[in-house]
Amino acid sequence: MFKIQKYNNVSQEKLDVMPKELYEIGESFDNPDGIILRSFNLLNAELPQNLKAIARAGAGVNNIPIDRCSERGIVVFNTPGANANGVKELVLTSLFLSSRKICKGISWAKSLKGKGGEVPKLIEKGKSNFEGPEIKGKKLGIIGLGAIGAMVANDAIALGMEVIGYDPFISVDQAWRLSRNVEKETNLDNLLAVSDYITIHVPLNSNTEGMLNKEKFAIMKKGIKIINMARGGLVVNKDLLEAIEDGTVSCYVTDFPDDEVLDNDNIITIPHLGASTPESEENCATMAVDELKNFLERGTIKNSVNFPDCELSHSGNPRLLVANLNVPNMVGQITTILAANKINISDMLNRHKGNIGYNIIDVEGEITEEVLDKIKVINGVKMVRFLQCAIK
Repeated sequence: MFKIQKYNNVSQEKLDVMPKELYEIGESFDNPDGIILRSFNLLNAELPQNLKAIARAGAGVNNIPIDRCSERGIVVFNTPGANANGVKELVLTSLFLSSRKICKGISWAKSLKGKGGEVPKLIEKGKSNFEGPEIKGKKLGIIGLGAIGAMVANDAIALGMEVIGYDPFISVDQAWRLSRNVEKETNLDNLLAVSDYITIHVPLNSNTEGMLNKEKFAIMKKGIKIINMARGGLVVNKDLLEAIEDGTVSCYVTDFPDDEVLDNDNIITIPHLGASTPESEENCATMAVDELKNFLERGTIKNSVNFPDCELSHSGNPRLLVANLNVPNMVGQITTILAANKINISDMLNRHKGNIGYNIIDVEGEITEEVLDKIKVINGVKMVRFLQCAIK
């Protein structure tokens, strides 16, 4: 029986996919096998001894202690692409909001309450203060062409924009999904120099933090409009405010506002609504549950941020799962122990991601606790599990 600790409001309907004979789901386990959450902060939490995996129903994992999980052999999953359409729609909305001064116009119109019959005349007289350009024919620079960036690119093409995309790490799958009309740029500065609009779709990490800063604003066209539905830390607020003051940035739309940007008339602050659609929440919950189930029942890993994707077809035989540091002779040490105990390997898969290696080993015969203990004490082994029979 696997115990699953639930945090936040994760769809119960999706959790019910986990069969009751295999799973117990609750909110107050002392030592769960798995955790499923949305934004609950685990950064300073003690990780339970039995914990094998954490599934985040969303893309960002900055609320999870990834390094500590890797050290313990705990697999961390996220759900890339599950909320992509919801975020994409908010990006498209932001394109229009940044161009037409719609938000300011709505606020001004509401301020006319009480003017009685004068309202229509006042509206006609004041509407010119809120005019703005159409997006058709303008150049949109997209930084990051993953699930969301690719969808934005294709829809912006359909809206008549010229689209330039920058992503040095684009996957083959994402490249196939892009419209052939998207211009690929290999130099970020070139994209910044020619774009009328920029939208950012990259994760926040040590390489991307503050990527739009004073140096980058200096390259941009005067009057550029910037949309950030990714993470607040990608833009240096101090430099952004200076770029707004000198006219470089005419509008900044962010889904991750903080105190520094709340009172600027040229910044549209959205309260993190990118994935706040019922469809996104359902999609994220479905994917997170599937990831957790597949790992706990079969050892399969897909969409992990700290472990490699690894899937071995079900053979019906007992299955050994080993996570280790990605160093020479790890597989050799494991297979030597198995051979010494007359355990035959019927199938095997080894993958690595960064400094973490992961092995799925189907065996013929029983593996005793003594054998498992010998593998656990190999220097560099982080996790060992044995499934008597992987579940179909």
